[in-house]
Amino acid sequence: MAFLVELKRRNVFRVGAAYAVLAWVVIQVTDTVAPVLHLPDWTLAVVTWIGIIGFPFALFFAHKAVHPDVQQKQDGSIDASTMQGYVLPERHRDLYRGETYPMRPSVLPLDKVLQQKPAWRELFELRKDPGNRPFLDALHVGTQEEIRERAAMVASVDEGVGMLLEALEKARKLDNTCIVFLGDNGFFFGEHGLGAERRFAYEEGIRTAFFVRYPKRVAAGSRFSQMVLATDIAPTMIELAGGKPGPQMQGRSLVPLMKGRGKRWRESFLIEYFNESAWPWIVGMSYKALRTERYKYIHWIHKDGVDELYDLERDPYEITNVIGDPAYADAAKALRKDLRKLVADSVGL
Repeated sequence: MAFLVELKRRNVFRVGAAYAVLAWVVIQVTDTVAPVLHLPDWTLAVVTWIGIIGFPFALFFAHKAVHPDVQQKQDGSIDASTMQGYVLPERHRDLYRGETYPMRPSVLPLDKVLQQKPAWRELFELRKDPGNRPFLDALHVGTQEEIRERAAMVASVDEGVGMLLEALEKARKLDNTCIVFLGDNGFFFGEHGLGAERRFAYEEGIRTAFFVRYPKRVAAGSRFSQMVLATDIAPTMIELAGGKPGPQMQGRSLVPLMKGRGKRWRESFLIEYFNESAWPWIVGMSYKALRTERYKYIHWIHKDGVDELYDLERDPYEITNVIGDPAYADAAKALRKDLRKLVADSVGL
């Protein structure tokens, strides 16, 4: 949202916004200004796109997929009576049926998870409540069918992406358009005992798709090893459009990385979550976490004595919590100090 506020302040764009699991940010880079369009469906997107290609533009496009079909109440909680699960189009209803998705090593029995992650004990118990089962059962949480249905939903997104690329190609604007394809969060398919609780700090939750197509700046097949964040999108788009990100903006422009000049990059970043009411079995699970190239430190705000520390070099699947290991005492102390600094920076202190 800071991106949109900054653009509006600088009178560079007219602003529209949306939210979904997958999003498009498209900026055609020129020396002049561009409008932002918020479009409700693929057909309107393609038609409008074709109609505006004669001048600079920016498009933010969000998908309903891969969310389940369910409504939220005024207080933000889920209305279980409206839950229909993952609704697939008829043409993809049987897509991937019979396929098996390989489970990651961190998919373990709940008792083994709790040995290393005691913060989850209350949540695992609340999840058993019969009142919570309609939501979880409709999603086939923790099963191969859940994975299959979500993958089949993404097939429709893939078709829509192809439509947009084809429209740009026909207009001879494809290579002059910066396309960023991303997701707003990861997901759990049983890792650490989790499923729909996707907003937590383990790697499966914080890693998302992030692809850029812009031949002028990024060679096909390039892969950046630096830690790139969602907050980097805003300053990147502003710089590509010819502007200069304001000092109040969080995140860093990725343009130096595109030019091969990002040698001095971030060494850590903040991850945080404020408990919400959407899932009634998630109670008091707010956290602040820090990730570096080697470590992950998770501080549970409302729970004492259950913080977590993982050595990602030795334990990339975050199975063994070393917070109480004397060998990691100095590392834990340094990470706590760094976390306090990042939290202060995030609120402008």
